[in-house]
Amino acid sequence: MSAEPVLQLEGITKRFGALLANDNISLALGRGEVLALLGENGAGKSTLMSILFGHYTANAGRISVFGKPLPAGQPQAALAAGIGMVHQHFTLADNLSVLDNVVIGTEPLWWPFTRRAAARQRLLDTAERFGLAVLPDARVADLSVGERQRVEILKALYRGAKVLILDEPTAVLTPQESEALFEVLGRMVAEGLSIIFISHKLAEVLRVSHRVAVLRGGRLVAQAASASCSQSQLAQWMVGQAVPPRPRQPSAGAGEVVCQLKDVHVEQGRDRLHGVSMDLRAREILAIAGVSGNGQLALADLLCGLRSARHGSVQYLGQPLPASPQRLVDQGVARIPEDRHAVGLVGDLPLWENACSERMRRPAFSRWGWVRRGAAAQYTEEVMRRFDVRGAGPRSAARALSGGNMQKLILGRALSPPETGHTANSPANSGHAIRLIVAHQPTWGLDVGAVAYVHQQLLAARDAGAAVLLISDDLDEVMALGDQIAVMFQGRVAAQQAADHWSREALGLAMAGIGQQQSSAEESHAA
Repeated sequence: MSAEPVLQLEGITKRFGALLANDNISLALGRGEVLALLGENGAGKSTLMSILFGHYTANAGRISVFGKPLPAGQPQAALAAGIGMVHQHFTLADNLSVLDNVVIGTEPLWWPFTRRAAARQRLLDTAERFGLAVLPDARVADLSVGERQRVEILKALYRGAKVLILDEPTAVLTPQESEALFEVLGRMVAEGLSIIFISHKLAEVLRVSHRVAVLRGGRLVAQAASASCSQSQLAQWMVGQAVPPRPRQPSAGAGEVVCQLKDVHVEQGRDRLHGVSMDLRAREILAIAGVSGNGQLALADLLCGLRSARHGSVQYLGQPLPASPQRLVDQGVARIPEDRHAVGLVGDLPLWENACSERMRRPAFSRWGWVRRGAAAQYTEEVMRRFDVRGAGPRSAARALSGGNMQKLILGRALSPPETGHTANSPANSGHAIRLIVAHQPTWGLDVGAVAYVHQQLLAARDAGAAVLLISDDLDEVMALGDQIAVMFQGRVAAQQAADHWSREALGLAMAGIGQQQSSAEESHAA
């Protein structure tokens, strides 16, 4: 780190009522340095970044950028000081061009052609300087996920960012796209930019960062040079105890077909399916790999009763799959949706209502039309305890939770039906046993300890007889849990085979459609 830090946080403290979210945190970032910021869900990372951007005002402490005090509670001041952020969930307007997305907010809606031409050239110059090739006139809706991320980075650089914060930047990228991003980060550092890298992927953290800082329980518990750390050491700092690596646990043997898709087409919505066939078997995890937007959402919605097949058949337990979420839940389908904010939870409702919402009419939670609030709150407390949901009580609004803790509550709700003694691995002869689990990004945003626990729960449910469909953008997760791995590309199953037959490189190529294109070319040549 250079002698004069470009960014310095001193004694940052933030309270939300009785909750101490940040406790006297001091951090510094040097010019041309990559600082990895790690921590469990609820450790205080998001709060600290919100204070840095002026979304929150600290109760104590101060921030300086390039030696000048940063006014508190003023987002525009942070942007003017050269701080930019690329969020995990992109904030782009799909119907606008790349150029319009980059300059929006910096120029009036109607501006002279000469100024637009100058902005276009400035964008191209910035893109060339950092190796972020883009087409200024391309519509964002037509871009791949990796290309959209380039646009997000260019938005920050175009506005003059000298300190760039990347939040889970590789969460939705293929291995090849991640490699390209790392090359871009190298160029940025060489140009003197400073980067805060937030990620739960510890191998990537050690590869790209110069230094790591770890938060736990709102406090800064460790700082060290990345070269002196190991993944196990980082994990231990994050959760406060050792997190032993778990060897892959393959299924003892797949059972009967629980759900079968034959030549299924789903046309409604932006995410579609074209001729998809697959079998979901008891005691087996079928993991779906693929870049987001290639049919995974349509597949999850179909199996959760939110969409219907236009063509083909879907059989569940030997009968046509009902297009009714409530009926599917009653028949033993556990749903873990991708979007925890829009679909998974209702932010204004208390946690106990969210935890019991899918089964509120069952005797465990209601009698003669009256909700048994005490039983519902007790159940919710048990789910929160088992799944380590922190930051609020059963009667608090769901929006009070961090994103990771929201995800844990959703997992607990899906894997803990009340009639089976609060456990996912219930006897197969139980009237409400889980028969099929549709897990869409089940560990998105979770820390290493929580990820290990979720994986354990999914494996336990599989071993108890459930069929599990795992949809994940994390290839490490796909390869660790999948007994069978299928790759989706442009709404089709590009390839499927046993997990042991896949390599990481082959998966990455299939996710990009390269293997499929080569196969099609070979078939055409043979014909």
